[in-house]
Amino acid sequence: MPKIRVMVVDDSAVVRKVLSETLAQDPAIEVAGTAPDPIFAMERMAKRWPDVIVLDVEMPRMDGITFLRKIMSERPTPVVICSTLTEKGAETTMQALAAGAVSFIAKPKIGARQFLLDAANDLIGAVKVAAHANPRLLRPMPHPAQKLSADAIIAPAHAHRAQPALLHAGEKGLVPGFGALAQTTERVVALGTSTGGTQALERVLTALPRVSPGIVIVQHMPEKFTALFAARLDSLCQIEVREAADGDRVIPGRALIAPGGRHMMLHRSGANYYVEVKDGPLVNRHKPSVDVLFRSVAQTAGRNALGVIMTGMGDDGARGLREMREAGAHTVAQDEATCVVYGMPKEAVKLDAAERSLPLESIAQAILEQL
Repeated sequence: MPKIRVMVVDDSAVVRKVLSETLAQDPAIEVAGTAPDPIFAMERMAKRWPDVIVLDVEMPRMDGITFLRKIMSERPTPVVICSTLTEKGAETTMQALAAGAVSFIAKPKIGARQFLLDAANDLIGAVKVAAHANPRLLRPMPHPAQKLSADAIIAPAHAHRAQPALLHAGEKGLVPGFGALAQTTERVVALGTSTGGTQALERVLTALPRVSPGIVIVQHMPEKFTALFAARLDSLCQIEVREAADGDRVIPGRALIAPGGRHMMLHRSGANYYVEVKDGPLVNRHKPSVDVLFRSVAQTAGRNALGVIMTGMGDDGARGLREMREAGAHTVAQDEATCVVYGMPKEAVKLDAAERSLPLESIAQAILEQL
C-alpha cells in the first residue's frame, strides 16, 4: 500500500516540527513537506500533490480559510485543520468545515508542543480518516441568496397559536391545551453523523421547511464547537437549530444538536418529548455518542421515530439504529456515493439496521414523510 503523503502548513516552526515528527512515527504516513504559509505550500505542492493537507488557519500572507477555499475550488483535497482552542479559533474552524475541511485537531494557545505530543493518536487518526474521504464531495455547495417574505416582520395568522410553544419550550413539564400540536410532537427524527457531517447536515437541514418534525442530532464534535455549529445552521435554516440544553423540548420546527462532551438522550412526558443532556464515559470512543441517542429514541419513541445514520468513520450508531428498527422505527442510511466517508452507514447496513439507503439529497424528503 502506498503511504499517505501529507503536507503540513503552519506558521510556527515548533508546530511544524512536532506535527512532522508525530506523523512520521506511523509507517503508513509520509510527510511530503512543510511550509510556513500557503504561498510556500502551493509552490511545493505544485511539484507533487499531497494526499492530505494539515493546515493552520491563522498565517501571514494568506490565511488558512482563503487557502482552503482555493484548494477546494481548483483541486479538492482532504484537509485537516489544526486550530487553537479559543472562541475565535472555534469560529474559524466552523468556517473551515463549511468550506470543505474534513476534520480538525484543536490545539491550545499555550503549551501546543506538549498537547500535540499527547494527541499524537488523534492527529494520526484524523489524517488516516481524511485519506479515505471522497474529495469530490468536499466542495461546498453555494447557497442561493435568501429571499425573505413578510414572515420576517410579522408571523402569519395560522402561526400565532403554535408560536408560544416554539419560543418558550425549554422546560420538561407538560403545557396543557396544545391540542393538535401535542399530537405532532409524537413524531421524532434522530440523526447521527461524524466525518463530513457538518456539510451533510447543512444540506439536509437547509432543505427543510418551517413545518418539519422535531429533530435530535449527534454530530461528533468537541466542546465549544457545537454551539457555534448550531448557531451557523440556525442562521441558514428555516427551522430553529440550537445546541441542546438539559430539559429542552423536541417540537416541530426545531432541531437540537447534542453539545460536545455530553451525551444526549430522548425522554417523553405525556405527549411531549424532551432531551436529557448528561456527562458520562466515552461510548464507541465518542461523547456525544450516536448509539446513546439512538437507543434512547428506540426506547422512548419506538415506531413513531425515524433514524438516519450519515457520513462518518467507525461504527458509532450502527447498533443503535438496529435497536430503533427492532423497536418499529423507520431507519435510513446515507448511501456510499454521497458519503464523504462511508464508515458508519456501511456498518449499519452490514447489521441490517437500515431499511433503505438514500442519497444525501433525498434525506430531507424522508424526514418530511414523518409529518
